[in-house]
Amino acid sequence: MERVDKAVNKAVNQAVSDLGSYIRTQRNNAQISLRQLAKLAGVSNPYLSQVERGLRKPSAEILQQIAKGLRISAEALYVQAGIMERRESGPVVDAILADPELSERQKQVLLDIYASFRREHDTAVDGDTQQPEE
Repeated sequence: MERVDKAVNKAVNQAVSDLGSYIRTQRNNAQISLRQLAKLAGVSNPYLSQVERGLRKPSAEILQQIAKGLRISAEALYVQAGIMERRESGPVVDAILADPELSERQKQVLLDIYASFRREHDTAVDGDTQQPEE
């Protein structure tokens, strides 16, 4: 039993470390300093540093604030943190999620509309392929 606990702890620690590395990479890509991101996210510099080093696992609310500061999708951080399952992707979905000019709400609305169009298209295609009964 102790062996299982150690394996689970190791997996959790690795996930937290991966999340921190992902946040650091995104911050570096956005060319934002640790201090700037901490201010944008409303957290202290030491706390954000601990998150990036994998010493702390932030809450969903803090992740949302970090995502907002980085101008990336909160969903991406939620998936990375294991809070949310990865959503179906594709070039349109990826483009919407990657657009730094859109707010999280705008991204969600666009994704919902896109999904609606896809469902409508799939329904129409399914209706066309069915043979009429005689």
